[in-house]
Amino acid sequence: MKLFIKKHLLRKLFILSFGFLWLYSIPTYAASTFYPVEFSSTLSNENSASSPQIISNLQNLLTHLAKANVIYLGETHDNPQHHQTQLEIIQLLHKQQPKIAIALEMFQRPYQRFLDQYIAGKITEQELVEKTEYNQRWGFPWENYAPVLRYARANKLPVLALNTPSEVTRQVARAGLASLTPQQRQFIPPLTEICTDNAEYRQIILDAFEQHQQAGHGSSSDFENFFLAQVLWDETMAEKIARFHQSQPNYQIVVLAGQGHIIYGHGIPSRVARRIRQLTQRSVLLSLPEEPINSNHRIADFMIDRDK
Repeated sequence: MKLFIKKHLLRKLFILSFGFLWLYSIPTYAASTFYPVEFSSTLSNENSASSPQIISNLQNLLTHLAKANVIYLGETHDNPQHHQTQLEIIQLLHKQQPKIAIALEMFQRPYQRFLDQYIAGKITEQELVEKTEYNQRWGFPWENYAPVLRYARANKLPVLALNTPSEVTRQVARAGLASLTPQQRQFIPPLTEICTDNAEYRQIILDAFEQHQQAGHGSSSDFENFFLAQVLWDETMAEKIARFHQSQPNYQIVVLAGQGHIIYGHGIPSRVARRIRQLTQRSVLLSLPEEPINSNHRIADFMIDRDK
């Protein structure tokens, strides 16, 4: 099977994903649509053909995920079915592997202690929302993610806050990495680990940046800083995942993030793999693309089709 997303959806992707970054506002919404690029996924050798395996039965999916160190569940943030499927997969995985950690793009790294307090039963759900500034920093309905968090709390599963602080992302988009203060740098990887050498990824973001600018929505003409800010998101999340795996290698990590951070391995997965060579990763997109056409490279290891 060959897959694609029409080019007119490119701009939609970045409006939903990074549009607020152009305006330098607080929310760091993640990628929620996808489109083809010429890039060979480094996620796994399983299903080496270019097309992902289509899965309709979640029990069947578990056999492929059982031995993975890191599992990516690529979502569209405003899709309720995606969030329900994420919960179901986590519950099924937990039945066969009690040591599960849930890594969330939706929370920023400075607020990790409040997630820990919530899981430990020390603060309420409402206090978690308030203390993590969830509504200001993410903004999608709380109930999208609340069932997963409630399940984690009930079963004492670690929950990881992955994302870059909004203030840091905005500062990089304005003035580059060198402008960050020592205090701002404490929640991101060392600057030497921010890799911008993926030409395919750069071209994708450049195309989107130019389309956004032409539409009159951009407030910045500095593509290099904009690109740095996008990469910083991925590197920050990848570093947190890698660090947890190194400290807790017996845990299976389930990552909930926007599809744009996962497809083709461009975003988080390749950057985790760069940090930890001997690692098994699997990527799952929670629905089929909107419009299929030609692409010779695998967008993910698996895609879920609940309508089959």
